[in-house]
Amino acid sequence: MTTKHKDVTERLLQINPALANQARKVLDLNKSERHIRGGMATREKYLHIGQR
Repeated sequence: MTTKHKDVTERLLQINPALANQARKVLDLNKSERHIRGGMATREKYLHIGQR
């Protein structure tokens, strides 16, 4: 996923720098929170497995 983000932001920078800046902010936020969401999803998964 990170490679796609990099590709999109680099290409978009050439096409529309203002939009590229906005996209970068969103992607950076997503990247900074990904481990939190992933951890929560994993925890939920194993809680449901343990209840079987």
